[in-house]
Amino acid sequence: MDVKHPIFARFYIRLSHAMERGGMREKRQALLAPLHGRVLEIGAGNGMNFRHYPREVTQVLAVEPEPRLRAAARQAAKEAPVPVEVVDGPAERLPVGDGEFDGVLSCLVLCSVRDQAAALREVRRVLAPGGQFRFLEHVRADTAGIRRAQRVIDATVGPHLLGGCHCGRDTVAGVERAGLRLGRLDRFLFPGGRTPWAFHVMGTASH
Repeated sequence: MDVKHPIFARFYIRLSHAMERGGMREKRQALLAPLHGRVLEIGAGNGMNFRHYPREVTQVLAVEPEPRLRAAARQAAKEAPVPVEVVDGPAERLPVGDGEFDGVLSCLVLCSVRDQAAALREVRRVLAPGGQFRFLEHVRADTAGIRRAQRVIDATVGPHLLGGCHCGRDTVAGVERAGLRLGRLDRFLFPGGRTPWAFHVMGTASH
């Protein structure tokens, strides 16, 4: 099921490379390092994570609904150190069975899914017992003033200009509401400065 954001997709491809040079590469490496076995990546974008999968991962199924980004991801998959298959599909209805994956990965995607609660329920459904959900997302700010700015952006131009992105979602609370147990959380500003889009969290959760 295609979700078409052609202008944003072009912008995001350029932005993602700038983010890598600005420090996101190291964050991706830390995010993926504990993964092993079969992994499902939701919202794979243009495949920037693929090069960072550890050898302990035996197979990656990457789901990406935006056509231009999906095509870029398929090119990136050819250079990945592990087998990666890229398919169409929304995070809210993942095209796989229950409990099939040792790990699920989301990186800068839960801000933009149409129904975050449904996407997180799907994460829980497809994780095998003992499986691990690894996520890196930008999230709600920690101060009232910036949260107000985030609400205004999310209610007006933000999602329309930025591929559905909502910069003020409380994703950590959403993970808990989906019935997943939170592990370690690392909150940080990226790329720096306290802007509405700078607040990020990297974490893990399990059944």
